[in-house]
Amino acid sequence: MSMPCRAHYAIDVQDLGADILVSSAYKWFGPHQGILWGREELLKETFGYKVRPAGEAPPHKFETGTLSHEGMAGCLGAIEYLEQFGEGESRTARIKSAWNALAAYEQKITLRLIEGLKSFKGLKIRGITSANAMHRRVPTVSFTLEGRQPTDLAKSFARDNIFVWSGHNYAIEPMTRMGLMDKGGVLRIGLAHYNTEAEVDALLDSLTRITSSLHHRP
Repeated sequence: MSMPCRAHYAIDVQDLGADILVSSAYKWFGPHQGILWGREELLKETFGYKVRPAGEAPPHKFETGTLSHEGMAGCLGAIEYLEQFGEGESRTARIKSAWNALAAYEQKITLRLIEGLKSFKGLKIRGITSANAMHRRVPTVSFTLEGRQPTDLAKSFARDNIFVWSGHNYAIEPMTRMGLMDKGGVLRIGLAHYNTEAEVDALLDSLTRITSSLHHRP
């Protein structure tokens, strides 16, 4: 099934016809809690590395020892948090609606950021930049700026209380293919639904000051 390439998307295992789905609540604003869903017949025949006293039937054979009750409570809290952004009579409907609303907003502010970055001389965005293709990308924007190391840029942003990432961001193979591994990688900006247009503008203003100081160096 073709799905939009975006960070946040409501996954329906029945629609997908999935056999196994693994997720981390950390990726949808929850705690560092691993989640495994699988078809019952598959889970029954799948080997579970466990202590002998643990039950043979799922889910017990995959849940050895005391469960992370606080993590489970955190997952529920994250689900309830997401629900508030959606509409519908059921939890499923509200979550699907919420993800659609959040993704649309993230696409909007991502486009605002990209359009702003395009005005900087020597700046190259590493990824999709077309306004009519925002649905094909995630709200994480990576770029390089001629004459500046990504690490130095990140430190400059930090002085303005703007926190970004720099380096290879674990994408070693793509960075190598682009010839950036020995050049400090990229500067990465991650947007989410809790970011505002004003924050995007503040980042662009900060970058304006950074590039201005670069151009006026002796």
